[in-house]
Amino acid sequence: MTKAARPVLAELKTRLYLNDEWVDAEGGKTFAVENPATGEILAHVADGSVADAERAINAAGAAQSDWAKTSPRVRSEILRRAYDLIIERTEELAALMTAEMGKPLAEARGEVAYGAEFFRWFSEEAVRISGDYTTTGDGKNRIVVTRVPVGPCVLVTPWNFPLAMGTRKIGPAIAAGCTIVFKPAAQTPLTSLALVDILHEAGLPKGVLNVVTTTRASEVVGNWMSSGVARKVSFTGSTAVGKILLTQAAENVMRSSMELGGNAPFIVCADANIDRAVDGAMMAKLRNMGEACTAANRFLVHRSVAVEFTEKLAARMSALTVGDGAVAGTDIGPLVDEAGLDKVQDFVDDAVTRGARIVVGGFRPEGSGYFYQPTVLADVSPDSALMSAEIFGPVAPIVVFDDENEAIRLANDTEWGLVGYVFTQDIDRALRMGEELEVGMVGVNTGLVSNPAAPFGGVKQSGLGREGGRLGIDEYLEYKYLAIPR
Repeated sequence: MTKAARPVLAELKTRLYLNDEWVDAEGGKTFAVENPATGEILAHVADGSVADAERAINAAGAAQSDWAKTSPRVRSEILRRAYDLIIERTEELAALMTAEMGKPLAEARGEVAYGAEFFRWFSEEAVRISGDYTTTGDGKNRIVVTRVPVGPCVLVTPWNFPLAMGTRKIGPAIAAGCTIVFKPAAQTPLTSLALVDILHEAGLPKGVLNVVTTTRASEVVGNWMSSGVARKVSFTGSTAVGKILLTQAAENVMRSSMELGGNAPFIVCADANIDRAVDGAMMAKLRNMGEACTAANRFLVHRSVAVEFTEKLAARMSALTVGDGAVAGTDIGPLVDEAGLDKVQDFVDDAVTRGARIVVGGFRPEGSGYFYQPTVLADVSPDSALMSAEIFGPVAPIVVFDDENEAIRLANDTEWGLVGYVFTQDIDRALRMGEELEVGMVGVNTGLVSNPAAPFGGVKQSGLGREGGRLGIDEYLEYKYLAIPR
């Protein structure tokens, strides 16, 4: 890592944040946070226990009533101050993110801007929570509808976007008047703790936000789910873990928001602008080294343009520089850990044994770090393992189709339905295919769909609920109806 990009480790927050205090975990236990590019140990972070989890949820429960009564403007201004602080500390936060999860600094800066925007967006939504006033059909009663905070929330975030996934959940919870217990990913706790420190500095009151970092996620989160205090859970991560949390939520009748796995189809039609499609593919496939639920996972390309698209995509991917994300000029950083790297290689090997042809890449470079060379695979068999699972790496498998109906059939042949991409110059086809794709979001001639002003979420086993946009705060509010005689 270059000296200029190294975060100031002495200033890092590494302890639990409970009831407005930074404290050690029970027994002083810690776990190591590793730089995936170098293997360097960045810090040792508090490893929270069930006892720590109980302190967190009790603090959130005790603070809920007073926090719910806080004026919307107060909540709004706290979020706006936090937004300003994040923007001021862009370089510090970007360097920290790059150090603990690997993405190149330019991408990390982009995540800081994107993540901060959720706080600005929900600072504005906090003062726009609306209700209704009408009368009954017989005219005898007034109907007054208000919206109130759902209550203490369990927020669980993944490692791949450690700042943005935190702001996307914390922002609407604060705006709505909910208290929070927060468990960030064990691979990337440092960015999350830096975010918590910013909220503390922005004036968030005691007990509103409580954070437990831990390697015992199921025990800590399980304690919160069964506490009887928490009223909502919001989780971003694997479908398998999401199902466990949904089961626990059902047992306690908790509101649930789940942003789970993805298997995004990227459809290139015969009339597509191929250069634009390749630009979109680079964005949709390689953002975050492919470690994103929105990453293009299956490239479905019309036979008439398959050769041109494949050659141009391969040329672009072969020109990328793979290395430590903190070094200037790096395009592709490391994957987050060895398990992720091994999974990607296994997917490629399986596809090759089933007849796929490696056009470019297909290997891990020599040396330390969890790097994988950007890869394009042609002639991929539809029954290859990577066609039915999240790759979570810089690998683009290409499958040829002959007509629109076949493309839609292949695209929908999955249990997931988060996002799909369609490239065509025919607006009727774009709208028709967008309507037929079984997904929650569609990128039409673009490889980027995520935006704080838009509702993010999927269908089928990709999850429940929406984050961001005007709908994002709804997940943290309940409707209350008052019947008042006239």
